[in-house]
Amino acid sequence: MNTTTSILTTVLDRWKVGVDAHDPEAVAAVFTEDAIFQGLHPYSIGPAGVAAYYASQPLGMKADYDLLETRQLADDLVLGYLKVAFSFVDRPTVEVFLSIVARGNDAENWRIGHYQVSKLAG
Repeated sequence: MNTTTSILTTVLDRWKVGVDAHDPEAVAAVFTEDAIFQGLHPYSIGPAGVAAYYASQPLGMKADYDLLETRQLADDLVLGYLKVAFSFVDRPTVEVFLSIVARGNDAENWRIGHYQVSKLAG
């Protein structure tokens, strides 16, 4: 696994643990203070908006992701493009595409600074 993939997998695994546990504060902790967050609702800035978004999600929602592309944009910036399947206990799975930009300087300090979901018809 290359460094960029390793960085993104570490960040996304922390995100997934929070999503799967329905722990909005844990999800928000994966984001930078100035993160631009665009889920399937109007965008927000920073961890508080992320926490509010995930608090509004139904109990039992789980996220499974497949990292499709990665790019090293700078020493402290990596880009990830992935497919995410959000499954629910009482409705069909929702599949989306997600672009993220993570910022950091060592393994423990990488956070998501930009999160953009696309729901493409297919």
